[in-house]
Amino acid sequence: MRVFIQIPCLNEEQTLPLVLKKMPKTIPGVDDVQLLIIDDGCTDETVQVARSLGVHHFVHHAKPMGLARAFRDGVDYALKHGADIVVNTDGDNQYPSETIGDLVQPILRHEADIVVGDRQTATIKEFSWFKRRMQAFGSWVVNLAAGTHIPDAASGFRAYSKNSLLKLNIVTEFSYCMETIIQAGNKRIAITSYAIRTNPKTRESRLFHNIFEHMAKSGGAIIRSFLMFKANVIFKWAAIIFGVLGLIPFVRYLFYFFSGSSSGHLQSMLAGVALIMLSAFCVALQIISEVLRIQRKLVEDELERTKELMYCHENQQIWARQNEWGGYDDASPAQ
Repeated sequence: MRVFIQIPCLNEEQTLPLVLKKMPKTIPGVDDVQLLIIDDGCTDETVQVARSLGVHHFVHHAKPMGLARAFRDGVDYALKHGADIVVNTDGDNQYPSETIGDLVQPILRHEADIVVGDRQTATIKEFSWFKRRMQAFGSWVVNLAAGTHIPDAASGFRAYSKNSLLKLNIVTEFSYCMETIIQAGNKRIAITSYAIRTNPKTRESRLFHNIFEHMAKSGGAIIRSFLMFKANVIFKWAAIIFGVLGLIPFVRYLFYFFSGSSSGHLQSMLAGVALIMLSAFCVALQIISEVLRIQRKLVEDELERTKELMYCHENQQIWARQNEWGGYDDASPAQ
């Protein structure tokens, strides 16, 4: 059982030692613990500091690619090197490194495939009243879209089993946090939370400039993730609503028509016909979205099988020969 703890970093030379200071070297039920730094275009001494503190695994980006890409590339590296569990934490020391051993226990006990660290945002002093309310509202929306019960959907302190990572596909460019919960809920991946206490704030977030930008980007990510799985539901309800609204004026016109006083009520018929046609259009879109949903599911099933082959033990021996820049140190190519 091998656990990879990955830390996405963008100029974290000051805070990285704090993150690694209490990082567990052993975890009950785990044979091997490895640390991985995702260098997301660092221009300071983050990588050198990590090396001096004993980190041996690195993923490098020539320029900042964003949190979602850093997470995805870190997971790819970890699975290539035999990870059974991947833990993600931040380089700003927001999350308590010493609790990682507890965070992975539900996975080791086969109770869940994903564990999300619950920061208990209502108790964080650095958060304003408005930010606390928005965090709670955002988590409620994500849980509504996913059918889950995760109290802190925006938390980046998480543990993933290999099985869950083979099923998840990150497509957003902003943050993977909401997307993975929505995917997990709709793919029936077991997900739970674990209560933690955050460390004192060390710096402002680099993911967004203010709470409104975060709300806008998170909202977009939630909508896109929801539409991946439930677009047919939206069109179904749109067809029902427009159909009912269209029948009301249309039936009203028919009532006056058969009573012999339809003069002056032509507008009701036109409005009813227009709304019923719109309802029929939504039905057509629902059928198309359902076909696309089935196709996406088939593609994702095939992609999962491809990942299983890509990260199998035999191929891990090839990936192990790569250097940290993705090349091979030996002259002959791997067979």
